[in-house]
Amino acid sequence: MAVARPSVDVAVIMHRVRNTGVASRWQEWRWQLGDVVLQQEGFGAEPRLLLQTQDEVRWLFPGFKVQMFKDDAEGLYLNVTTPAPSWFVLWTMEEEPGLADEPLPKPLEVSLSYHDAGRWMDGQDSVEQVPAPDSIVQWLRAFTDQHYVAEPKRRKRPESMRSLTDRFGNPASISTGKKYGGGDGGGGPNG
Repeated sequence: MAVARPSVDVAVIMHRVRNTGVASRWQEWRWQLGDVVLQQEGFGAEPRLLLQTQDEVRWLFPGFKVQMFKDDAEGLYLNVTTPAPSWFVLWTMEEEPGLADEPLPKPLEVSLSYHDAGRWMDGQDSVEQVPAPDSIVQWLRAFTDQHYVAEPKRRKRPESMRSLTDRFGNPASISTGKKYGGGDGGGGPNG
């Protein structure tokens, strides 16, 4: 029998706003993450338009499951110990219009893990964050308190104990004895 992982069902709200200033010369509108909210029964299962005015558009994308994994406790811990713990959302734009007359943003995943967000950003994907509500932060903290174990700090060898190498990486030696020249202080080979 499989053990259920701690999880929460959420919906993503994407927000289209009018660009202002110099950016409006190239692009009139831009999409951004509006919010992540707990899933409600009334949301249904399909994306839907929430608001459309002259200056903004909001779409609701329901049906995301955010799971917490014991082996990602460090990524969760890194989030919960920041000044503003957040939801992280990976999203992309549709290539062709689907639900609307124009291409819409398409949220792909939602997470509470810094490791997930970092991996997504390394892939050059659109990743945005919004603050998580207190109830989620408390749930996250309880999970990390139970499962996060800090790795023991490894003792760093003092620099004075490291082996010396020359600029090519070959072993080097240092001698305090005089190697060249005569011992008479004349400075030349004859003295």
